[in-house]
Amino acid sequence: MNRRTKATLEDVARLAGVSTATVSRALSRPDLLQGETLARVQGAIAQLNYVPGGAARALASGRTLTIGAVIPTLDHAIFARAIQAMQTELAASGYQLLIAASDYVPGLELAAVRAMLARGVDALMVVGADHLEDTWSLLVNASVPVVLSWSFDARLPSIGFDNHRAGRLVADYLLGLGHRRFGMISGHTRANDRARMRVEGVRETLAAHGLDLPPSSVIETSFTLAGGRSGFAELMARAAPPTAIICGNDLLAAGAVLEAQSCGIRVPEHVSIAGIDNLEIAAHLSPPLTTVHLPTTDLGRAVADHLLARLKGQEPPARMELPIDLVVRRSTGPAGP
Repeated sequence: MNRRTKATLEDVARLAGVSTATVSRALSRPDLLQGETLARVQGAIAQLNYVPGGAARALASGRTLTIGAVIPTLDHAIFARAIQAMQTELAASGYQLLIAASDYVPGLELAAVRAMLARGVDALMVVGADHLEDTWSLLVNASVPVVLSWSFDARLPSIGFDNHRAGRLVADYLLGLGHRRFGMISGHTRANDRARMRVEGVRETLAAHGLDLPPSSVIETSFTLAGGRSGFAELMARAAPPTAIICGNDLLAAGAVLEAQSCGIRVPEHVSIAGIDNLEIAAHLSPPLTTVHLPTTDLGRAVADHLLARLKGQEPPARMELPIDLVVRRSTGPAGP
C-alpha cells in the first residue's frame, strides 16, 4: 500500500499562489494578512491536509501560538461561556487555547500553572485572587503576559466583576421588599475570593440596616443543584427560618427552588430566593429567578483581547471592571408576616 506523501509548506504556497513567507505568516500572524490572501492559504491548507510542525513553527516564530487558561472547574456553565468566547476570539488571531481545571484545589492550580508555563504558552489567564504563594511567584515573575480574571489584585493586570457589589445589589433589593430574616447558601469561601466577597457584600449591607448575618446563617456547600437543595433544607428547618435566601450562584439558587417545590414551600410567597450569575436556566425556572447578571461572555472576549494586545507589544489598561446588573424576576417578593 502506498503511503500518501506529506504536504509541505512549499506545496501550500504553490497551490495558493503565494510565497512560503506568506504561508508562514498565515500560520503565525493571520491578522496581518488581507482577507482574500488568508482565505487562499487556508483553502490550500485544507485541500492538502497540511499540518505544520509545532516545534518548527515555534522555533521560527519564537512563539507556540498557544494561550493557557487555568480555571476552577469545567463543570459550570459560568466558566464555559467565558472560555468559549475567549477561544473564539483567540482563534481568529491564530491562537489555540489550552485549558486546565484545578477543581478548586490550590495545589492542583499550582501544578497546572507550572505545566502551562513549562509547555511554553505565549500568555496565561488565571481566575480569582486566592492563590498559593508559590503560584503567585510563578505568575508575577512569568516571562509571558498573565492576566487575572473574575476578580482584582494589584499584583497582576485584572479583568473582572465587583463580587462584593453583587452581594450588595441582591441584599439591598430584598431589604426594600421588607425582608429582615436572611439566610445565604454559598460556595466554599476558603481559597475562593469571589464567593467570599459575595458573602461579605450581603453581610455588610445587612449590618448597615442593623441586621446580622451570623456564620450559622451561611451554609457553605458545593456550587451544585444538590448543594442548593441541601442548603435550603437546612435553613428552612430552623425554628425561625429566613424569609429571603441569597445564593452565591444560580445553580445553588435553582437547587433551592427545586427543594422548595418538593417540600410544598411556595416561592416567593413563603420565601424569596435569589442567585448570582444570570445563567440561561435562571429565566426558565418556575418561578423565574431573580439574579445578578455577570457578563461572562464579555469577560472572555476582554481577556483574549487584552492578552493579544500585550503580545503585540501594546499596553492595555491594567484593570477592567465589567458592569453587573440586578435582574428582577418572580422568585422574589414582599416579606410575609
